[in-house]
Amino acid sequence: MKKSIYTLISLFILISLSSCSTALEEYSQEDGNFDIKEYFTGNLVARGVIQDYSSKVNRRFCVDIEGTWQGSDGLLAEKFYFDDGEISYRNWQLSKQPDGSYQGTAEDVVGKAIGKHQGFAFQFQYELSLVVGNTTYQVEMDDWMYQLNDSHVLNKTVMRKLGVKVAEVTLFFDKSLPQKQCG
Repeated sequence: MKKSIYTLISLFILISLSSCSTALEEYSQEDGNFDIKEYFTGNLVARGVIQDYSSKVNRRFCVDIEGTWQGSDGLLAEKFYFDDGEISYRNWQLSKQPDGSYQGTAEDVVGKAIGKHQGFAFQFQYELSLVVGNTTYQVEMDDWMYQLNDSHVLNKTVMRKLGVKVAEVTLFFDKSLPQKQCG
């Protein structure tokens, strides 16, 4: 009997926590028309942190991004420099769809990423193959970008495994910097 009660309470808490997310449509009346094709053209730099489930910062990084587009198709070439000396790469192949949404693939993305924007917000959802040590995990990524002005974008990403938050990534993009590389 006690086990059933604990199971029901746990299930209720899990459902309550998972339902506390923002819907992209909530930004439809906001000023701005954040289009990643326009923003992610050329070179820019972002700096960020990775936090674990308890909000402790585990890693800091800088990322160089070069965005090139031909019509509706784009490449975002990313080079990550982590504070522990690791360097990693991700190449996003993006395609703007007729309805204004985006689809994307990358080396470590499982299937296709789907991205949509409303007002100043852009939401990108996908599954990522995340290598930690000798183990690869499949995690769900809920990636939110908020265009603050023409030069600045704040990016918050929640990583989940089986619906449970395991980490968060926060980045700040700045196109106004005269230096367009991390080094």
